[in-house]
Amino acid sequence: MLAHAPDDSPRQPAPRGAGSAPTGTGWAAELELGFARAGERTVLARRRHNGPLQVQRPFYPEGPGVCHVYVLHPPGGVVGGDRLALDVAVEADAHALVTTPAAGKLYRSGGPWAELTNTLRVADGGVLEWLPQETIAFAGALARQTTRVHLATRACFVGWEVLCLGRPAAGEAFAHGEVRQTLELWREGRPLLHERARCSGGAELLQAPWGLAGRPVTATLWAVAPEGGLAEPLRAAAIPPPPGGLAGVTEINGVLIARCLVAHADGARSWLMRAWQALRPALAGRVACPPRIWRT
Repeated sequence: MLAHAPDDSPRQPAPRGAGSAPTGTGWAAELELGFARAGERTVLARRRHNGPLQVQRPFYPEGPGVCHVYVLHPPGGVVGGDRLALDVAVEADAHALVTTPAAGKLYRSGGPWAELTNTLRVADGGVLEWLPQETIAFAGALARQTTRVHLATRACFVGWEVLCLGRPAAGEAFAHGEVRQTLELWREGRPLLHERARCSGGAELLQAPWGLAGRPVTATLWAVAPEGGLAEPLRAAAIPPPPGGLAGVTEINGVLIARCLVAHADGARSWLMRAWQALRPALAGRVACPPRIWRT
């Protein structure tokens, strides 16, 4: 059972294990968020959490129409056996931007797998921007990440994910361990895009020219709007890849897919930011307003 907290009350970070359920080798944490339209305002109408996964108050840096929230994971990292589940629902005509205050970390595991599941739902006329900061997989991490997006007919969505394999700045390669990623995009119960990736430490994929080509950071952006055509503003912006990196843009079944391979996370962040800034007016009818937490 998820514990309910009043929507307008601040939440204090829970210590690891407080109020969460053990999974045998780790801890389970759940967060459920619901955004609704109230007049000219998007409000955080529902917020329930169990364990160390939560949000504090919403922010409105671009006016009442768009609600920004930061998903907090006070332990600061995920270990083998942990299970994190996030459920976000955006109701009709609401607009939410969801991000994180810092990079997520997947720590080395002694054997158990960590599970991270994001379920994102957007109703007709709703807009969801899912823009978490990067995930850093330490050597020896064992993790499965799944993101499922369910869209109504007139819903809009943009999201990105950045995965850093190892810690290049610290001289740590992703020599062992494994990260599996799954992305599913659905509109009215029909699949738009299914992707699966498997990155094994020390595998040929990490260095081969047909794989990551020695670049340990992968960044992917997806965007969907009812009318499609989102590739045009991004191509018109002619955003160059980061120095030493590779980048590409395509549109399949009305889904914009933009990818970047680079050596360092800051290059991926900069490239994604520019892509998002080029897309947002076409997707949501607004200029980009970066969350304040990205500047800290």
